[in-house]
Amino acid sequence: MKLKADLNTKKLVMAAAFAALICAATFAIKIPSPIGGYINMGDCFVLLGAWVLSRKLGVAAAAIGSGVADLISGALVFAPATFVIKGLMALTANLVFHALNKRMKKSLSVLISGALAEGVMVLGYFVFEIFIYGLKASLPVIPFNSVQGVVCLAAAAALYGTLGVKLTAGK
Repeated sequence: MKLKADLNTKKLVMAAAFAALICAATFAIKIPSPIGGYINMGDCFVLLGAWVLSRKLGVAAAAIGSGVADLISGALVFAPATFVIKGLMALTANLVFHALNKRMKKSLSVLISGALAEGVMVLGYFVFEIFIYGLKASLPVIPFNSVQGVVCLAAAAALYGTLGVKLTAGK
């Protein structure tokens, strides 16, 4: 019984560490977008967590870490949407990664699942911002969010290639 409890504790600690990394990476680089919000590196760890944690813990780490980042940065109006969007991002990355991983190389699974997850982010914020700012004002944010997605996917893929096996060893 103790071994199972230790493994569960290890998984929870790893998920909490990912939530903290996501929150911290969101603050490390902030490039303002034209109508609010900012480009950041948090998605790098959202993706990495989705690939190495269980589905539930990856989603929780992404939603909590990103949502808390919005709360403490003063972007209160974005926090609920961020919680949902980043959770859906992690869910997409996890489901697609594990489905494709059975059929192709891990590196390709990483790229495809990450690209689809970043697409969820771009679309999610676009739809959310339509409700706040209107369609015309929300269109300029698409390229900024797309740049964030590409940069974070590249960084996450590089980190997974370097650390992925070590991070999943205790899964």
